[in-house]
Amino acid sequence: MGNQFEQYDFQPFINEAIERLGFIEPTEIQKKMIPLINRGESAIGQSQTGTGKTHSYLLPILNKINRNSQEVQAVITAPTRELAQQIYQEILKITNEEEITSRCFIGGTDKQRMIDKLKTQPQIVVGTPGRINDLVKEGALLVHRADMLVVDEADLMLDMGFIFDVDQIAARMPEKLKILVFSATIPEKLKPFLKKYMENPQYAHVEPEHISAKNIKHILLPRKSRNKDDLLYDALSSLNPYLAIVFTNTKAKADEVADYLLSKGMKVGRIHGDLSPRERKKMMKQIRALEYQYIVATDLAARGIDIEGVSHIINYEIPGELDFYIHRTGRTARAGYSGIAVTIYEPSDEDALNQLEKMGITFENQDLIRGEWKELADRNKRKHRQKTGDEIDQKAKSLVRKPKKVKPGYKKKMQYKMDQIKKRERRVKRRNNS
Repeated sequence: MGNQFEQYDFQPFINEAIERLGFIEPTEIQKKMIPLINRGESAIGQSQTGTGKTHSYLLPILNKINRNSQEVQAVITAPTRELAQQIYQEILKITNEEEITSRCFIGGTDKQRMIDKLKTQPQIVVGTPGRINDLVKEGALLVHRADMLVVDEADLMLDMGFIFDVDQIAARMPEKLKILVFSATIPEKLKPFLKKYMENPQYAHVEPEHISAKNIKHILLPRKSRNKDDLLYDALSSLNPYLAIVFTNTKAKADEVADYLLSKGMKVGRIHGDLSPRERKKMMKQIRALEYQYIVATDLAARGIDIEGVSHIINYEIPGELDFYIHRTGRTARAGYSGIAVTIYEPSDEDALNQLEKMGITFENQDLIRGEWKELADRNKRKHRQKTGDEIDQKAKSLVRKPKKVKPGYKKKMQYKMDQIKKRERRVKRRNNS
């Protein structure tokens, strides 16, 4: 069987790129999105990372670019500089500068130099919403004729507060704008934006084959009354990972945990939104050079940044948005490797853990005792037993009525009657179970 991308009637330079990249069969999201984009429809693509979504829009968009017209024809927005750079690199792999001109615009780079380069407008633009919006407002980047807009990782855009910038960019583009939104989840707060710009969008949803990769082992580690930082240090020391990412929910907590681990002599990097562009670039370079064994990060690293070789994920805190548990743990067990995800939990996390189990996560219950990992019984066992006892108590109380006139010693009599009823209930229960 030949290359299945031939069915899309791409231009020769796209077909050559597909061959060069070794693509033979389109992924599920590509099968759904490429025909929609080829027909010029607005569409929402919902799929997890690693499903081939970047090429599901790059191939058909690049195929539509009019190479004789030197003006901006498509704008691609991404929530992080790293993701924008990755998309830009993929564009360069498919095109060359003689074929189609493209530019990447991200924060943390010389704005004036970018403006100078825009004397000639690129045909395709990729970048972070804030920087693209800046250049548009300056009148340096002209998007008023660009009729294709991509919003990649839209739910992360929302979390990071960039939807306003995307809205501003879209408002300056043609009325008959084709919008392509890609998102792992479609939060309620994203819907007003979608409604504003997308009248009747096509919808392509690709269910992940498994909610979590098959070869990830999910371990629950109870905090009990231990110091959480000490427990984390003991867990990391005993696991001795090739590369571990420790996830926290806030930038402040990430710094706190990283500083603690550094004080213990560990090689620790950190990734969060408060790092300056220069610090973040340097940090990514050091991570790729394997200078760190441990990285403390916020959810920015779960979605917006690709880090290779992660063997372990540690959830220092369970994320508020439970979908981010999937994104976090998805940083390990990639490219056929296996991985381990350890979650430190407290009694207040029970509801979140139950939700994750309903979503299809199977946890192993373990504890770390003097550097040794020990299997624990199901954490729900005691809770179920307690609940049964409570139910018997309630039933006994309902059957023993408080007398209207209280006589001396009534409490002892009531307690005696309740005890008798409870004994009878337990005998019946034992007989039924035997």
